[in-house]
Amino acid sequence: MSILESLLPGENILHIENCDIDEAESTITVKVSSVQTKITCPICGFPTTKIHSHYERKLADLSWANYSTSLELRVRKFFCINNECFRRIFTERLPSTVIPWARRTIRLASQLKNIGLALGGAAGIRLSKQLGFNASRNTLLNLVRKIPLPLFDSLKIIGIDDFCFRKCKTYGTIIVDLETNKPVTLLKDRSAETLSSWLKEHPGIKIVSRDRARAYEKGIKEGAPEAIQVADRFHLLQNLAQTLYEVFGIHSKEFKEIEKRRNQSSVVKDEENIVVSTTPTLAPAPTKQQKKAEQRRTRRFEKYQKIWELHSQGWSAKAIAKKLGIGCTTVFRYLRNPTFIERRGRSDKGRSLVTPYQDYIIKRWNEGCRETKILFEEIKQQGFSGSYTTVSRYTTRLRECQGLKKRQRYSTKRLPKIIKPSKKPLTPYSAAWLILGSSDSEMSKSEQEELIVLLKAQSPSLKEGIELAQKFISIVRQKKVWKLDSWLKKAYNSTILPFKRFAKSLFEDYSAVKAAITMSWSNGPVEGQINRLKMLKRQMYGRAKLDLLTRRFLLQI
Repeated sequence: MSILESLLPGENILHIENCDIDEAESTITVKVSSVQTKITCPICGFPTTKIHSHYERKLADLSWANYSTSLELRVRKFFCINNECFRRIFTERLPSTVIPWARRTIRLASQLKNIGLALGGAAGIRLSKQLGFNASRNTLLNLVRKIPLPLFDSLKIIGIDDFCFRKCKTYGTIIVDLETNKPVTLLKDRSAETLSSWLKEHPGIKIVSRDRARAYEKGIKEGAPEAIQVADRFHLLQNLAQTLYEVFGIHSKEFKEIEKRRNQSSVVKDEENIVVSTTPTLAPAPTKQQKKAEQRRTRRFEKYQKIWELHSQGWSAKAIAKKLGIGCTTVFRYLRNPTFIERRGRSDKGRSLVTPYQDYIIKRWNEGCRETKILFEEIKQQGFSGSYTTVSRYTTRLRECQGLKKRQRYSTKRLPKIIKPSKKPLTPYSAAWLILGSSDSEMSKSEQEELIVLLKAQSPSLKEGIELAQKFISIVRQKKVWKLDSWLKKAYNSTILPFKRFAKSLFEDYSAVKAAITMSWSNGPVEGQINRLKMLKRQMYGRAKLDLLTRRFLLQI
């Protein structure tokens, strides 16, 4: 028994009385008793040897060689011989083996905690069953909840950002120590009051890196007024990209012209080849769909009018959103535009189910197969999961390009060859990130420069907007802080409304923007921790309340 006794939990304070092995159930039951000689009262600490009685406790323990193990522990009760102690009878404590009233050993509880931290409830239970541990998801998660959170005393430089519990519904705040790149805590929301109270509880913070949310700016001013606020450079450029997107969205006609020129330039012989435009020319929608679309537009327009009506009465964006039952993002989007925003028609950005099969369809089309039904059956055998209508819509575009009539299969004339555009379509979004130098790597640097020149040549407004954006990028990336003031004045006095709004927001956050250009701190580590947080939240299958999520996030490093 000496070998088995060495495998028992505790510091050689247990003695094996009997050991039963059930091979059919793959279980081991070990009867043990305590051999402690010095017993002290847990209240007064007075030693005693006067036994009152015995009782048995059944404890789950770590599995042995794929056998589930349980301990039948014979525990003694003692009399406290200290007359001044109010506790007359007490049970002996085994602090290295089990805590009071627990049904599992300390080492088993520790293993379950580690499994819960690493995998959460559902996945953790699947692993624990393979290891021979019997526990429920609630048990696993409750063990994780009991783990104390780490303490952070000497925080000086932190980064803050928001994360979503439910996208566009509820958000929280993540705080990261930028000196160690380790997460500090998660806050229940992203309000200024919550952030301010947390900062007051942690004095001594010198620098705070953040995004450009007004709530964070206000919370830092109230909770840590002496701290230097740094606007994150990525968010600055992201705001610039959004501004460019708004500018480019106004010039949809110019973008169509650019796309036409790019497609024509990619064709060697225009008479023999036709480029299929990536923007489909859809057939008119059915009357029923047109009515539904008009009804949706009417509702949006009424909502737009109501938002501006409440805004003129002095209502805040948050109050408007609450009253109308919509998101604050929608309210801000409508308030940024003095005229009603019309929705653009659908454009093919590669999301269609037929996109992976376009090369095959074009190949068969050029071979003379112009039966939509045949093409549909052929790509269906290759794994196409869409409808016949989707394929028909695409073949209609091919007929229109070649000048064929509806349902015309053959032509006496020699038809030009159909080819796909060699270049990806230029959209306002891709053009915005092209200016920022973050476009698709398939395009060479010379092609990017040519495209930017082509954009500038379309209109004076586009040229002015692109030049303003390029100068701001240079200021941020090359840390030319002395040029910031002149750029702000130029952008604010510009005739381009999105840039005017962008400059106004930078004026209102001037000190943080200036600190972002001059200082090296950013929210890069915070964004990395947010990605890890998203992974943990999805892994928890909905069991991601703030207390549980915080422990898994902070302790699993």
